[in-house]
Amino acid sequence: MFEFRNGSLHAESIPLDAIAREFGTPCYVYSRAALTSALAQYQSACAGQDALVCYAMKANSNLAILDLFARMGAGFDIVSGGELARAMAAGADPRRIVFSGVGKSAAEMCYALECGILCFNVESAAELTRLAAVSGAMDRRAAVSFRVNPDVDARTHPYISTGLKENKFGIEFDAAPGLYRAASRMPQVEVVGMDCHIGSNLIEPAPLLEALDKMLELVDSLAGEGIRLRHLDLGGGLGIRYRDETPPDVAAYLREVFARVGARELKLLFEPGRSLVGNAGVLLTRIEYLKPGAARNFAVVDAAMNDLICPALYEAWHDIVAVGNSGVARAVYDVVGPVCESGDFLGKERELAVREGDLLAVMSAGAYAMCMSSNYNSRPRAAEVMVDGEKMQLIRQRERPEALFALEHLLR
Repeated sequence: MFEFRNGSLHAESIPLDAIAREFGTPCYVYSRAALTSALAQYQSACAGQDALVCYAMKANSNLAILDLFARMGAGFDIVSGGELARAMAAGADPRRIVFSGVGKSAAEMCYALECGILCFNVESAAELTRLAAVSGAMDRRAAVSFRVNPDVDARTHPYISTGLKENKFGIEFDAAPGLYRAASRMPQVEVVGMDCHIGSNLIEPAPLLEALDKMLELVDSLAGEGIRLRHLDLGGGLGIRYRDETPPDVAAYLREVFARVGARELKLLFEPGRSLVGNAGVLLTRIEYLKPGAARNFAVVDAAMNDLICPALYEAWHDIVAVGNSGVARAVYDVVGPVCESGDFLGKERELAVREGDLLAVMSAGAYAMCMSSNYNSRPRAAEVMVDGEKMQLIRQRERPEALFALEHLLR
């Protein structure tokens, strides 16, 4: 939904330079059509199956996007009480919400039980003990799904790999049966499912299917002991194209999943995040200065690592393109921001034909971008805009400087 028309990059039917004139830069721009198309692809692949798509809202938690997905019938995968509050504010059905995360507080558990969520994805024996105590004190029965760590190499960056023994997430595979047995004897909890998530931005489906086979082995083993689960949550993790990758085909992957599950009476849950929103957004930024040098040329832009942290965090690649045609010769630049860190870059060694004042679009910035932004260097966070055909709507105002210290107090 982002393409060049008459030499100018558009979001659907609107030129990005028109959005910059209206809302300024830096600015996140999302395509409604790209968002709805991505979710519809999952839902279509699940048609006729007992399945639920739960958007992993950590990827992008703007209320407008949550509202859009809720209206389409999506569930939500949350990892904090704050995300639960956002989901509820956006009109989500709590019976379609699963609560993941390794460090749930008692207060978060209480809030989720009050809302009536679908289940808790429990990640440790200690969490199970706490949840049982909280639900018992509230005279509730908590629905529980254990997140089981299959020790499968996701073949992705170590910072976004979550399914190996050395990762903090989930319960070790060999320890899971004992926890299921213990939970099945607790009156304060109801064992309903099993959860697995091995990593993010996976380009090969093989690790996902390997993890599925291990989960099904465990499901069958538990059933043999009389512990019958109602659902299997396979998490998310499907990757997107950032540079030259060929991501897995969603429909083909889900067909293989349903085939391997076969006749088992299991509802399947999926938790896509990046693959729903990643390529539905761009970060629009303006070049403040061109700074040539003997070793490197720099394009200093008004966006920075506080707006898009992943390049600095683990050298994530985002395509960077000039929004218009400046008519100058191409040169190689490091695209950097004004933050006082040498790690403040959006892309290195990019060939661009640009002048000072030109606009750049940092592509594939719909996931793990605005939601991970900060106020480092007391920089207000960017605006967010949704494009729908020939219409554009501000869905988050640019942060005002006075908001940066509105919660602070002078000494008396």
